[in-house]
Amino acid sequence: MFLAAALIGAAAPAGAETITVTIEKLVFAPAQVSAHVGDTIVWDNKDFIPHTATGRNHEWDVTIAAHHSAKIELTKPGTIDYFCKIHPNMKGQITVE
Repeated sequence: MFLAAALIGAAAPAGAETITVTIEKLVFAPAQVSAHVGDTIVWDNKDFIPHTATGRNHEWDVTIAAHHSAKIELTKPGTIDYFCKIHPNMKGQITVE
């Protein structure tokens, strides 16, 4: 399993959640998620090909191997659009409060 080093904090705050985004058939699902600072986003790639979750603001660039997962911890508020560099039609958005 590849774990992204970007945005990983020392410890998640009490009450932090893990939010899973499934990648299947070249789609991030759900495509839009709401989260809080300290929450963890996990991308679970069910496809037989690799993908990325790349922030448009260049905050992170996570590679997710086929049939594996990767995660980041959210460290600041804002709305972050992201996409797959390999398949740019794959898009998602995370709103962090």
